[in-house]
Amino acid sequence: MPTDAAQIPANDGGTPSASAIAPPRQGALSHIRVLDLSRVLAGPWATQILGDLGADVIKIERPEAGDDTRGWGPPWMPDAAGQDSRVAAYYLCANRNKRSVTVDIASAEGQALIRQLVAQSDVLVENFKAGGLARYGLDYATLKDVNPRLVYCSITGFGQTGPYAARAGYDFLVQGLGGLMSVTGRPDTEAGGGPMKVGVALTDILTGLYAANAIQAALAARAHTGRGQHVDMALLDVQVACLANQAMNYLATGHSPGRLGNAHPSIVPYQDFPTADGYMILAIGNDGQFARFCEEAGRPDLAQDARFATNRARVEHRGELIPILRHLTTARTTAQWIAALESRAVPCGPINAIEQVFQDPQVRARGLRIDMAHAQTGTVPLVASPIRLSDTPVDYRLPPPPLGAHTADVLSDVLGMAPDAIDALRARGVI
Repeated sequence: MPTDAAQIPANDGGTPSASAIAPPRQGALSHIRVLDLSRVLAGPWATQILGDLGADVIKIERPEAGDDTRGWGPPWMPDAAGQDSRVAAYYLCANRNKRSVTVDIASAEGQALIRQLVAQSDVLVENFKAGGLARYGLDYATLKDVNPRLVYCSITGFGQTGPYAARAGYDFLVQGLGGLMSVTGRPDTEAGGGPMKVGVALTDILTGLYAANAIQAALAARAHTGRGQHVDMALLDVQVACLANQAMNYLATGHSPGRLGNAHPSIVPYQDFPTADGYMILAIGNDGQFARFCEEAGRPDLAQDARFATNRARVEHRGELIPILRHLTTARTTAQWIAALESRAVPCGPINAIEQVFQDPQVRARGLRIDMAHAQTGTVPLVASPIRLSDTPVDYRLPPPPLGAHTADVLSDVLGMAPDAIDALRARGVI
């Protein structure tokens, strides 16, 4: 079974040798094996992070069907001939650096296979309903006896306890229930007003990020205690935690903050503004920046006006100031404003379409698009990990795998199964 850290050999004098002191050139989590029983987004996002950091992630999927997101298209990635490959773009976003193994966990033989893999793993991630794996003997209470060092992470909508524990959880529902939609969108008094979900499944993504952090914390604790533990992650918990300053605005005042569109509840001006050819963002965070903007806009008097001279005053007189600024910003194009304001150290920027994002020189310089060889599509473009580690960098070893592509390899190299035994399992529909 993988260990928590590589053993450092010592020379005859009892001190580490020069070669041992040299930092290893491998993934930060290359000593960790993860058994991934999750699907859709929150769990796969967490395990992709662990895989990017070097962990051996074994993705357990249903025979023939696989992860639900394999069928979530269009769009589908085109193959080398430009035809639909039936590889869903959604599936590709969260499943690189994993090996796909198909196992029927509803069968006794399939359950036995999972328990054997658990004995050789450090982490298990699942997102079944609370208690859903108990009927298969794959719950934490059972598997901790198989492997007391196992870190077992459950991701659900509402956690393992509480009146909602048995409910299924979906990102969209939790964005509403957890308050995010109440502060997203334009006010009811404006055209197009009303609650709005975020344009990506942000609660799922954030839950995946928290889960990856919690798993690594549990592994760090295991290095000292020798024991694994259960990690209980809930979408609702994460959504409430990520209300951040908006939650504190309520807790401090007893008043629920409302929707302000693209405006900020505590900083003005900090929102989108029209330009001669579109829109731009002003993100003015202090009075000096506001004064420099006013000078550039030809209205230095605004920064001297008692209603607008300080951020506190600008927030109080938001309704008077914003129409004035919106009139001023229409005098130039977005590019002209950005060039002028950046030269004055006034924070601003465009509102890019995603196509423009990937054409942006900074995005290109940071290598945020990668391309990998893929068995079904020839190559596949992916969004790179944002993690930058100087000594143990992210390594893109495996593209998102075809369903069951690694079943035989994993059963052979992890469990030592002979080819004829693997063939017999396949013939019985266990894998």
